[in-house]
Amino acid sequence: MGPHSLRAWLDVLKQENVLKTVSRKVSLDFELAAVGKRADGKYALLFNNVKGAKMPVVTGISGSREMFARALGVSVDRLVDTFAAAQANPRDCVLVDKAAAPVQEVVTCKVDLGELPIPLHHEKDGGPYITAGVLISKDPVTGNRNLSIHRLHVLGPNKLGILILPRHLNHFYRAAEKANKPLDVAIAIGLDPILLLASQAIAPLGFDECTIASALYEKPLELVKGVTVDIDVPAHAEIVLEGHLLPHVREIEGPFGEYPKYYGPASPKPVIELTAMTTRKNPIYQTIVAATMEHMLLGAIPREGGMLQVIRNAVPNACEVHLTPGGTCRYHAVVSIDKQHEGEAKNVMFAAFSSNQEIKRVVVVDKDVNIFDPIDVEWAIATRFQAGRDAVIVERALGNKLDPSCEDGLSDKMGIDATVPLTADPFRFERIRIPGEDTMDLEKYLD
Repeated sequence: MGPHSLRAWLDVLKQENVLKTVSRKVSLDFELAAVGKRADGKYALLFNNVKGAKMPVVTGISGSREMFARALGVSVDRLVDTFAAAQANPRDCVLVDKAAAPVQEVVTCKVDLGELPIPLHHEKDGGPYITAGVLISKDPVTGNRNLSIHRLHVLGPNKLGILILPRHLNHFYRAAEKANKPLDVAIAIGLDPILLLASQAIAPLGFDECTIASALYEKPLELVKGVTVDIDVPAHAEIVLEGHLLPHVREIEGPFGEYPKYYGPASPKPVIELTAMTTRKNPIYQTIVAATMEHMLLGAIPREGGMLQVIRNAVPNACEVHLTPGGTCRYHAVVSIDKQHEGEAKNVMFAAFSSNQEIKRVVVVDKDVNIFDPIDVEWAIATRFQAGRDAVIVERALGNKLDPSCEDGLSDKMGIDATVPLTADPFRFERIRIPGEDTMDLEKYLD
């Protein structure tokens, strides 16, 4: 059973000497983000002396696969399968009273975002951004709940600009706007890695990501009714912002430094008007520095779990999936298979592309290749792939608008079959090895 709150997870990190405290005074303008980025993948940081702040700030709480695996109580090699299993076997949540919800210990209906230590991250960002807020919404037609993370630009004391990509929230918002009605939303800040992961699941419309969190916790996720909106929110969050996505209102949002390590440009975007802020008595503010491993893995691991489900439906002997850091943990996938039939690699490609529109390149390798080792993957491409025979190219499919190389969201896709032909001479593709090399203790041979 994993930690069910940010505080419980910080206690774990502190015990394992992974949480470091920053007592030196730091500025919200770039300095905090710079320190956080330098510690990326090494330490979680708790800033307790932020200029002008009324509360501490934490970042980097899950900057490696090992940290996510620790939160879930599994080994790193079981991480993706564990997430896939939770998505395939969701578990109900439970609604608790306000008295059992620490996030509603303090309630104000006059929201002033200036009370929160919201950092300015990158040199050319349009302003401070909330980056670790999980947005909870409901389908205005069916009432089905959805979780998602969006970049949220502070436009005023109670106003946020939001980038909405063509996914579930966009579907809800379009339906509400068509009816000329605001859409209730809530933004939960200060969450543990498990709930953050669950929010990023690539699930079908109508699937409640909260139920994935319950499955990963191995106990029901506790929710509480919102104060001013018809939304149930995580009872153990640090902070919740409640409000409405306004119909037919657009204001300039951006630019913002995104996960591809480029700026998402400024343009007119929808606006959230906040109606309430609820917090714990002494809240901790959480931020995620964009394009760090924390940011990229948060998107990668749930996508890998969802992809693995889809791919195994098409090719049951698929072994593992990896969204590579060099591919921004979104665009490039490597899939290993226990190859039984020719043509399986191409079916894997098609399934991977259909599982997630962001995928631009899929490399399929045999199970003897370590998909987490870029040298091993490149070796497989170099020695098992011929472009004229093993490449698949799809032109102008729907991609991701944050990819600067795409044209209004249209992107080319490529599949690479780097598996050994089943009809090949086995000796021709047998890896060289030295008996005893793997178990040898080098130190015993050195003077």
